[in-house]
Amino acid sequence: MAQFTALEVTQPLGEGWSQLLGLAFAFLLSGVIGLERELRQKAAGLRTYMVVGVGAALFVMVSKYGFLDMTRYGSAIHINPATMAAQIVSGVGFIGAGVIFVQRTSVHGLTTAASIWLVAAIGAAAGAELPILASVATAGYLLATFALRPLVHLLPSLRITRYTYRITYVQRLGMLRELVEACLDRDFVLAELATLSAGRPAGATLFFEQMDEPTVEISIAVEGSGDPQRLQLHIAALPGVLACSRTDHSDE
Repeated sequence: MAQFTALEVTQPLGEGWSQLLGLAFAFLLSGVIGLERELRQKAAGLRTYMVVGVGAALFVMVSKYGFLDMTRYGSAIHINPATMAAQIVSGVGFIGAGVIFVQRTSVHGLTTAASIWLVAAIGAAAGAELPILASVATAGYLLATFALRPLVHLLPSLRITRYTYRITYVQRLGMLRELVEACLDRDFVLAELATLSAGRPAGATLFFEQMDEPTVEISIAVEGSGDPQRLQLHIAALPGVLACSRTDHSDE
């Protein structure tokens, strides 16, 4: 009969508090990034990022400390603490895929998916008791978000950005041509044009219902380096335009 040497597995004094501090640190750092995304009103907000960060830290700690009692069997059982941590990468990939949307030629949610992936890595670093590495990664994200964003906007001539305008106007001859010309006159090119509804749109307000003229709702997608706010104000000021909203695709 094989004999195994029993190894006493005891938790060092203060080890439990160290693990709790690691979870708290992951909670704090993931909350910082989640708060930034929440303020920008992105698809994933504060709670999502904090759950992902703390979950990644917990997986690492379970992988690192959860099977120490198995070492009592000596060399009969081999444990690789990195196995569970490696699955975090593939597991977070499913979450990231859920926030990426492809609509014809535009892609939304890439930045959100990448930031969720980064938060999982930061939480794993905190769970592995690498606080400096986790802190530097968080600082790097904030640097890229707040410091590099203004620098990008300083290069408007090199930025080709896509914007979608949803416009409701009173139907009349030549109105659609005026809207297209308004876009082309301000450093934009027409990328896509679609009619969403004609007549009285579904769910029309009392204001629209009281109008005698039929209305048209269209979607115009433009690309270029112009000022999207100025274009929106110009469209809204055109005679016959009732509403104009804008969707930016520059940073998703």
